[in-house]
Amino acid sequence: MKKNTNRMNKVDEELKKEISSIISLELKNPHLTGLISVSKVKTSPDLKYARVYVTMINEKDKKENLRVLKQSSGFIRSLIAKRINMRYTPELVFEFDDSIEYGARIDEIINKISKELNDNKNND
Repeated sequence: MKKNTNRMNKVDEELKKEISSIISLELKNPHLTGLISVSKVKTSPDLKYARVYVTMINEKDKKENLRVLKQSSGFIRSLIAKRINMRYTPELVFEFDDSIEYGARIDEIINKISKELNDNKNND
């Protein structure tokens, strides 16, 4: 089981690297805005599907970017098939990764609580 997990991790990392490269260097679509980064790829055990988690910075419209990525998935998949030697090239499923926003929101809440505690401490 451990060996298989390592193999899946290698596949995920290789896909992540290639998809990132394709999105940043070869996907010429005027509707894509901002900086799009592939944060994680999770491939199904049968290698038929790969969930591609993306984060976006300075984008105008997340939904539009996600729509364009989904439309471009066939093109991206065909480039991956040429670059990575796999029996199957997985179908790409793009999803928005909100973990960075979630982390930023938690930081914001912690800072707010910390400030309130300091203000209360100074008022005593």
